[in-house]
Amino acid sequence: MTSIDMIRAAATRINGHARRTPLLSSPFLDEIAGRRVLIKPECLQQTGSFKYRGARSAISALDDATRTKGVIAFSSGNHAQGIALAAREMGAPAVIIMPEDAPRLKIDNTRAFGAEVVLYDRAREDRDAIGNRLSRDRGLTLIKPFDNPQVIAGQGTTGLEIAEDASALGITEADVLVCCGGGGLTSGIALALEADAPGLRARPVEPQGFDDVTRSLSAGEIQRNASMEGGLCDAILTPQPGDLTFPVMHRLCGPGLVVSDEDALRAMALAWQRLKLVAEPGGAVALAAALFQGAETRGDTIIAVISGGNVDRPVFDRALATLPQD
Repeated sequence: MTSIDMIRAAATRINGHARRTPLLSSPFLDEIAGRRVLIKPECLQQTGSFKYRGARSAISALDDATRTKGVIAFSSGNHAQGIALAAREMGAPAVIIMPEDAPRLKIDNTRAFGAEVVLYDRAREDRDAIGNRLSRDRGLTLIKPFDNPQVIAGQGTTGLEIAEDASALGITEADVLVCCGGGGLTSGIALALEADAPGLRARPVEPQGFDDVTRSLSAGEIQRNASMEGGLCDAILTPQPGDLTFPVMHRLCGPGLVVSDEDALRAMALAWQRLKLVAEPGGAVALAAALFQGAETRGDTIIAVISGGNVDRPVFDRALATLPQD
């Protein structure tokens, strides 16, 4: 299991490679939310999402012989790009298994970073089975997108930064809203906050129809999504919470929050309008909850992570269309 010591070690290994992202604010967003909102913009991270942290952490933790043989990962795009870039930086071959319906930008970027891309049908094929088979046949090390201790450790470095910056601002209590798929970022942040900012509470945020973590936390056991089709927030669509991430979230996180696709699009538009940030739908759900679900959160300040900004233009155009016309 991932520990705070592993998170601190990951922070040392990725230092100088991953970007330290700030906490941003806007009085216009504060007015909408009815309180101070601080945004952690991981859309400004290497490859456009927090996933680079976990990828760099996991690959850098491998011994030289294992790393030289290569790595394999499966992802709708953000983990793919993180693995592809980190592998190229460290001289490791990379094979990435991606769903056919992933945004074209993410597929193209992953290939541009030098990885071999293998596409699959999200609704009819099992990505875990494909990954396990290729890993075995080619001697590659499988790096799962969230259920990997070193990946969770790398994502937890986001929480170390939040804790340090919140302390500098005098914030001792707040909900920290985290866009959540399988729970790697959420559980990593929760572990970091437990150690360095125990008054800050991580809370997972998911899109309607794909709220497996929220339901799992409520039930006290892992629940699956009924379908993996039709979701706008592709970056955070997973079948169920991870076997490693769920126990951490169950122990440390507050209740999950669920937002509509429409609110995610509105949050994307407001992030662009007020902060000049580009967020993808799955990366904007935490900000959407901060802005539009104030009754479900606590405190005078709320912290929201924008987890990624890799969005195709047609979807971004849909988001901007939600803004009032001048």
